[in-house]
Amino acid sequence: MRIVLEQKDITVLAIESSCDETAAAVVVNGRKVLSNIIASQIDIHKLYGGVVPEIASRKHIEKINQVIDEALTEAGKTLDDMDAVCVTYGPGLVGALLVGVGAAKAISYAADKPLVGVHHIEGHICANYIEHPDLEPPFLCMMMSGGNTQIILVKDYNTFEVLGKTKDDAIGEAF
Repeated sequence: MRIVLEQKDITVLAIESSCDETAAAVVVNGRKVLSNIIASQIDIHKLYGGVVPEIASRKHIEKINQVIDEALTEAGKTLDDMDAVCVTYGPGLVGALLVGVGAAKAISYAADKPLVGVHHIEGHICANYIEHPDLEPPFLCMMMSGGNTQIILVKDYNTFEVLGKTKDDAIGEAF
């Protein structure tokens, strides 16, 4: 006798606030994006020639609930439909991260859903699975994000090896 187990889709609310964008998305199985809402602060920070952490944090506070509500609405989902709440916990601007983590913790607690912390750099690596649904480890990844520029060997879904990185953020900031 052969037993076939049916796998359940995993749907998560993902929240990101590590720098100057407040973002929320609803994602199924880590590969299918049902919604992706981003509130950018680029125009505000242009006035100062770069991101001002205190301003970024305050703008996250203003936008976080709106962005989360829009992500759920666009996906046609409610918090009851979520299997977990995911949030960027670092690296990033401390005040900005606290806004996202605080919101995620509150939602997780109120909705009785697991809270999953996501490392910012690992999030960038895993974004490749959304863009390239057939992608599977191992592969080589060039990661550029603000102050982080690295060449990473992705050995498995949770195993990464940094092969090289810059001493400053020149390449990441250029992009």
